[in-house]
Amino acid sequence: MKKYWLAAAGVVAAVAVAAPSAVGAPTETSTASTAAAASPGSPDSTASPAAGTAVRAEPAKVTPAKAAVSAAPAAKPVRTVRPGRRVDAGGGFTVWLTRDGKHWTGPDGYENFRSVVDGNIDRSEPGVSHQSEGDATGVFHSGLYYGTRKAGRVELSDDEGHKTVATLIALPGRPDWGVWYAHTGPADGNGGSSLGVTLYDRAGRPLAELPGFDFPAGRG
Repeated sequence: MKKYWLAAAGVVAAVAVAAPSAVGAPTETSTASTAAAASPGSPDSTASPAAGTAVRAEPAKVTPAKAAVSAAPAAKPVRTVRPGRRVDAGGGFTVWLTRDGKHWTGPDGYENFRSVVDGNIDRSEPGVSHQSEGDATGVFHSGLYYGTRKAGRVELSDDEGHKTVATLIALPGRPDWGVWYAHTGPADGNGGSSLGVTLYDRAGRPLAELPGFDFPAGRG
C-alpha cells in the first residue's frame, strides 16, 4: 500500500511542476517545439526537455510591413496608325498623322496643324507640347511627344494632383515622335492650358515635363 501512495504523490508533484508553464505561455512555445521535433538531426533535438519541464521560447521576430506604394495610372499602349488615317478622338474631334506632323479638326471643322520638321521642336531630346480647346461641357487636349522611341505614357495633372492618362498614337516603325490626346472636364477659364503635361518612358520614368500655362483656349 505504501508503494502506491508514493506513486500517486509523484504524479501530483509532476502536475504541480508542469501547470505553471502552461498558464500564460506564449503562442510561440508550441511553434518552437514543433520546429525542434521536425528536425531530428539539429542540435536542439538532442536536448529535448523531459515531459513536465517548462520550455522558454524566444519571442518571434516581427518584420514591419513596408508602406504600400500607390500605383501609377495604367498606361495605354501606343496605337500605330497609317499616315493620313483619321482617328476619332471623341467629342467631335479627329486626329491624323503625316510624315510632317500632327493634324486635327474640332466640331467646327477647322483644320489645325503642328509640324515636326520645321525646326520649332528639338527632337534630339525628349519633349512634349500641349494644345487645348473646350467649353463648359469639357476640354480636348492634344499635343506632340518627341525625342524618344520609348514613350510609354503621357499624363495631364492639375494643382490638386488629379491625373488623366492620354491616348498615344504613332506612325509605323516607331519614329521618335507621336501624338497624344485626352479629354477632361470643363475648363477653368483658360481652355484647360493650366494643366501640366508629363511624358514617361515604358518603365514609368519621367522624360519631359511641361508646366501649365495660362494661355487662351486653342493656343499653346
